[in-house]
Amino acid sequence: MIDRNKVEQAVRLLLEGMGEDPSREGLIDTPERVARMYEELYSGMDEHPGMYLEKTFRAENNDLIVEKDITFYSVCEHHLLPFYGKVHVAYVPDKKVAGLSKLARTVEVFSRRLQIQEQLTAQIADALMDGLAPRGVMVMMEAEHMCMTMRGIKKPGSRTVTVVKRGCFCQREDLVNLFFQMVRG
Repeated sequence: MIDRNKVEQAVRLLLEGMGEDPSREGLIDTPERVARMYEELYSGMDEHPGMYLEKTFRAENNDLIVEKDITFYSVCEHHLLPFYGKVHVAYVPDKKVAGLSKLARTVEVFSRRLQIQEQLTAQIADALMDGLAPRGVMVMMEAEHMCMTMRGIKKPGSRTVTVVKRGCFCQREDLVNLFFQMVRG
């Protein structure tokens, strides 16, 4: 839960620390705006992603399901700068499937927390394994990090790619290859 008063105080102190006057016209409402923005950006901290995976549907089809190009944004816990991109999620069901929007909602809940990409990718995969009990899950995330674009090395357009495999994807290279074909195709 975001403590708006503390966030507003911190933003005022930050502005002062930068040599700004938080009471000047352009900044007077900034602490409140930032606090509201943080409530939105970090709304996943108060949500349990499993709730989106509770409702499933019986399915006789146990073949690969891929939901690709799920857009997301998150905030890196190291520099408090955004990273954003696309997530590709695959699973092989075991007699039950989730509604497709539930995969995107699971991504959204985890991405709306202070995160690192490696952890975010694994959390999505683990939530799907726990919530759906499928034969396997594979998650691939491609993201541009503002800490690489705006500061330090300053390499706009560079992307970080993370992949997590669980269950049958760890043993079946054919499924991994099919996943990559579907994502790239």
